[in-house]
Parts: sequence; structure tokens; C-alpha cells
Amino acid sequence: QVRLVESGGGSVQAGGSLRLSCAASGYTYSSYSTAWFRQAPGKEREGVARISTRTDLPAYAASVKGRFTISQDKAQNTVYLQMTNLKLEDTAMYYCAADLVGRVGLAIFDAAKYDVWGQGTQVTVSS
Repeated sequence: QVRLVESGGGSVQAGGSLRLSCAASGYTYSSYSTAWFRQAPGKEREGVARISTRTDLPAYAASVKGRFTISQDKAQNTVYLQMTNLKLEDTAMYYCAADLVGRVGLAIFDAAKYDVWGQGTQVTVSS
């Protein structure tokens, strides 16, 4: 059974940085892509960044482009989200999700297309 575990969240002042990790485990884990989503209280879950497992091609939401960087270490089955110049509005629970069967296609931030989710890690940005 594939399992995703996020880590690296915490509290940081605006303008600061954090690096989130998403470690995957399970029998012969492989995925088509992995994405980071976030959900703030009272708001819908939104896609933040996504990376293709095969091509390493990243994609970002407009709200984080230029500030966040998604990367992966395939040998370690780990996906990272480097977040810089954090803003108050980045405060949220961050989740990683994996597309195991290739359903995502062009809908890279459609949460319903992802098969496995982690438990989340909290990021709090203060002024």
C-alpha cells in the first residue's frame, strides 16, 4: 500500500522560507506525478505545484510562481516544495498527493484525480 508522509511545516515570518518534504513508501511505488495542494480554514483546497515523475517538468499555480519550487529525488521517492518569500496568505495545511495511474492528464490541479494523499503539514506565516 502506497503511503505519503509530509514534513517540514512550521511557523515562519513573512518573507521567510520553508522546505516541505513528501516521502513515499509502499510496494514498488511509482507514480505519474506528484502535486502539492493546500487548504486554509474556510477555503477550498487548491493546487500549488505539480511535478511529472518521468520528465521532472514542474507546474505552478499563479499565486506561487516565482516563489515556490517543486523538485524530486526519485532514488529517495521524495518530492520537495521549497517555499521562499512566504506571505500571510500562504498560511494553510499543505498536502502532497500522487497520481498512480495517470488519470490527472491536463487537469493537474484537480484534486479528485489524485489517488493517494498524505496527512498534511501545517504552514503558518505571521507578520
